[in-house]
Amino acid sequence: MTELNNHIVSAFDRDLEGIQAQIMKMGGLVEAAIMEAATSLETRDVEKAERVRNGDKLIDALEETLNDEAARVIALRAPTASDLRVVLSVMRMSSNLERIGDLAKNIAKRTDVLVQMPQVGDTPTSLRRMAREVELMLKDALDAYIQRDDALALDVIARDEDVDKMHNALFREFLTFMLEDPSNITACMHLHFIAKNIERMGDHVTSIAEQVVFLATGEKPEEARQKGDETAAELGQHSASNGS
Repeated sequence: MTELNNHIVSAFDRDLEGIQAQIMKMGGLVEAAIMEAATSLETRDVEKAERVRNGDKLIDALEETLNDEAARVIALRAPTASDLRVVLSVMRMSSNLERIGDLAKNIAKRTDVLVQMPQVGDTPTSLRRMAREVELMLKDALDAYIQRDDALALDVIARDEDVDKMHNALFREFLTFMLEDPSNITACMHLHFIAKNIERMGDHVTSIAEQVVFLATGEKPEEARQKGDETAAELGQHSASNGS
């Protein structure tokens, strides 16, 4: 009986290693997609933007494969509560990674439109810096997952506030450009959409880090951080002042 139990445990460990290898591969592809999308915007490289759009198909396929494998493990191995938590966490992480991939694809789509318009200030470079911060957060979140490092995961969660601040600062820049020259309005609306997508990426990375904290400690982070999105309030203020 002991030999059978050992066989079951080793089979589950192999399955789990395979699932974790898949999530890390998916994470690597998503990291690359974030930076390629932002760089394609900064350099106005439509070919790179197209590679991001096409690469999203592989990210989607990996999520589907990973979820199928996780479901098979749950059905065949009947994992214990702690092992089940690992499998379910991986499924949630893959969902967040897939959404980040979609957001990178959306940025790449906007690049095709923006290259037809004059560049607005240095905003593409600022957006690339913001994307770089999110990519580093994702890298650390994945490292925290592999190491079960809740301190690193909590650090990632805290850094999302920096991304929110960058988003708010960019929004104020876009408003200034639009008020100074109405011909910038269309481009700035596209650029704000991109900034919002990057900010949403940060939210998904934060969700991944929260899963790591739960895995490492068995408890969820104490309290969800209040989002620092000031754009809606500022937009309302500008609308009110323009209407008076």
